Amino acid sequence: MDAAANRTAERLARESYGRLVALLAARTRDVAGAEDALAEAFASALKSWPRDGVPANPDGWLLTVARRRQTDLMRRRQTRSQGEMHLQLMSEEMEEAASHPDAIPDRRLALMFACAHPDMERAMRAPLILQTILGMTATDIASAFLIPPATMGQRLVRAKARIRDAAIPFAIPEREDLPERLDAVLEAIYAAYAKGWTEIGDTSAERMADEALWLGRLVVSLLPDEPEAKGMLALMLYAEARRAARRDSGGAYVPLDQQDLALWDEAQIILAESLLRDANQAGPTGRYQIEAAIQSAHIDRRVSGRDNWPAVVALYDVLLKLTNSPVVLLNRAMALAETEGPEAALESLDTIADDKRMAQYQPWWAARGHLAARAGDKAQAHQALTLAIGLTSEEAVRQYLLDQRHRLQDG
Repeated sequence: MDAAANRTAERLARESYGRLVALLAARTRDVAGAEDALAEAFASALKSWPRDGVPANPDGWLLTVARRRQTDLMRRRQTRSQGEMHLQLMSEEMEEAASHPDAIPDRRLALMFACAHPDMERAMRAPLILQTILGMTATDIASAFLIPPATMGQRLVRAKARIRDAAIPFAIPEREDLPERLDAVLEAIYAAYAKGWTEIGDTSAERMADEALWLGRLVVSLLPDEPEAKGMLALMLYAEARRAARRDSGGAYVPLDQQDLALWDEAQIILAESLLRDANQAGPTGRYQIEAAIQSAHIDRRVSGRDNWPAVVALYDVLLKLTNSPVVLLNRAMALAETEGPEAALESLDTIADDKRMAQYQPWWAARGHLAARAGDKAQAHQALTLAIGLTSEEAVRQYLLDQRHRLQDG
């Protein structure tokens, strides 16, 4: 029973975390308080469920325990006359939601837009969404945004306090206010998907990718006229269509150019193509539409056998102007190697060699190692691949890089 109860609690922590935090914080605007209350509820579950059994409605059980803790905390903070009516309304809402497993309202999208409110620091909007909705740690978020973990943790604490102190509403904004806030929502959803996509074999990370896909579909369904939302969903679907081909039968990493096309999910590719066409007809082209177009070009090249690398480089040129991102420049360099050779690609990478963030960025060193090997510079390739191997946490990718380095030594 202990093991089963623990597995249930762990599953709910992955599947229900954001939904419960969003509901608990909807009235109070106290995201940090909601997280603390839910953490105590999970701790109580780990103590009582192994002894008493998992309740029939575990989400409702967690919500009830967290609501009681939250209410007690609020009573200590305010006088009866100031807050009793608010507490009563909140308590009734939580009791109604907790009593029926299928009746817990989903306020995640509203919380996401609260995190993306204009009063929030722009750079913290997407990171805050990742932590509050998907439960990502400050360390993981810091890695995604190339920021030191301690700095990210401090900024997240301040951002949550800002939502509470400014009484930022949990609501989907009016259409005229959408563009500024939608960018952060889409950035967070895609960052969550990218983490799950990268860490294949990690069940919690893969579940995060599934959650990101669900959120992407939700945003598109609620905002069907937003081209960038469709572009982002298309981008994720192009990647998702290739998931089964990224590992061979033994679990080894398989690069795009060596993947078995029969393992690609044709239905997801067709849906992605349809979304991208709709997005491109609906309005100005943005970052996600361009990134989706790049993925579409890669898929077309593999299926048709036609060389379209110049078109891929041209798309990266447009994307680089939009984002000025070192990650985009790195990806562009890999495409440039196919049109102008590895030496030109290395020269392009050299333009951001002084960016301190690249020192700990595994794809940077993997790209340098690959390009240097193609250029015949074994010493540089060996050094870069060694650094990339040291920065790689995923065993299949690590083994792939070790094989690349071994081939260098074999000449």
